[in-house]
Amino acid sequence: MRVAITGTTGQLGGRLLALTGSDAAKGMDLIPMGRDRMDLTDPHSIPQALDVAKPDLVLSCAAYTAVDAAEDDRDMAFRVNGEAPGHIGAACEARGIKVIHIGTDYVFNGQGQRPYLPQDPTGPTGVYGASKLAGEAALREACPGASIVRVGWLYDRDGQNFLNTMLRLAEGREVLTVVDDQLGCPTHVGDFAEDLLRWAQLGNRAPGAIAGIHHYGHSGVTSWFGFAAAIMRLRAPHVRVDPVPSEAFPTRAKRPSYSKLDERDYFDRLGSAPISWEVALERCLGAKFASTKAE
Repeated sequence: MRVAITGTTGQLGGRLLALTGSDAAKGMDLIPMGRDRMDLTDPHSIPQALDVAKPDLVLSCAAYTAVDAAEDDRDMAFRVNGEAPGHIGAACEARGIKVIHIGTDYVFNGQGQRPYLPQDPTGPTGVYGASKLAGEAALREACPGASIVRVGWLYDRDGQNFLNTMLRLAEGREVLTVVDDQLGCPTHVGDFAEDLLRWAQLGNRAPGAIAGIHHYGHSGVTSWFGFAAAIMRLRAPHVRVDPVPSEAFPTRAKRPSYSKLDERDYFDRLGSAPISWEVALERCLGAKFASTKAE
């Protein structure tokens, strides 16, 4: 199966591409679809890129992800997040190419009190979430059989993310202050990438099994404070983490107070069980510091 991956300079797209030749990618030819080949701001580049690559599936990971900047750059956010998925869907539908598109927890208003189900009412509070929701609608209209997988709180061992920010700050501080009134589920990109390829394999066998909107994540709920405290407990126990309200770190865009996604149906379809976010964090840190352990 030929799989074209967009957004390969990002956390998820890069991780997917790095799985080339692994057991998770067995039977797959993973094709990088960078901006030089498919420019999401240029609709004409999309069918041209597909005609050259001739994929069986497009894993649509590219997005405008600057949540705060999107508040002042609405046009670009909607061009990339809101319009491009529809162009991808139309081009793929015309060519019989399957699509798996990555969505976000920011499509919800954050006022929930239990894990969000795919069918729950949406209500984004910022431009980023609104643009991503528009992209879901455009994709589904153009390509009804597309699979949309929403996910939130992504981090990985490399790159710019919450985990590495906390580890960097811990090198020079004895106390960290982290918000404790935003609840969700930290999601390890390494695990997500492998499970996403398993999702693609399922879709190859039974396309109807993955069509529509689905939610991915680990089990469990925590706050950014709880996530930071777990990181310090495992890597820098001498660093104290103090909880603070969101008002202590004002941002241009409003963050959801609650954005835990209900992952159970996703894993039921895969025939496996989700791991907890704590186990995923331990795996990630174990891989990141493997060389240190060996010394």
